[in-house]
Amino acid sequence: MVKEPHPGRVKTRLGRDIGMIAAAWWFRHQTRALLRRLDDPRWQLVLAVSPDVEGLTSRTWPAHLPRIPQGTGDLGQRMARTFRSLPPGPACTIGADIPGITPAHIARAFRSLGSHDATLGPAPDGGYWLIGLKHPRTPPATLFQNVRWSTEHARTDTIASLGHLRTATIDTLHDVDTAADLRLHLSGNTQMTPPAARATSQA
Repeated sequence: MVKEPHPGRVKTRLGRDIGMIAAAWWFRHQTRALLRRLDDPRWQLVLAVSPDVEGLTSRTWPAHLPRIPQGTGDLGQRMARTFRSLPPGPACTIGADIPGITPAHIARAFRSLGSHDATLGPAPDGGYWLIGLKHPRTPPATLFQNVRWSTEHARTDTIASLGHLRTATIDTLHDVDTAADLRLHLSGNTQMTPPAARATSQA
């Protein structure tokens, strides 16, 4: 999921620390590097873009990658719409502001969907950098309902919204929301020790 990198419209928390132009510049170059790194023949990389019209025609992102519009609504509504727009088969959605994501992380997420219905890649702040579904076109009706976005409750609320789905947890990675996060990334300490994927069952 990517936004057009306009100052004041992306990474605004980071922008309050380092300036909106600098934050947008970082997001643009971080995202382009991430897309190059994750463009892998083992999966199809699709851009869910925002704003819809501008994103679909933007020259900012690689032209060879297919694009779909995120549409309107909060983050949960846009992610749910993205999942339902994809072809049949397992799918994972990630944000673009997590510098530590590698193809190995994505491969682990897809492997975990072999024996689980959903998978999550946690972030230390209570959110998550990845969510995957084995059957993304038929998610639970409660998916992303009552999630307190941008809080320490986002991950636990999302797990609750998955209902009865068996959910795996994979690597914990840092996102970059503040200048302190950016310093952590630049120091090279943006990845925690990967845990073994573990199953949880939500009743």
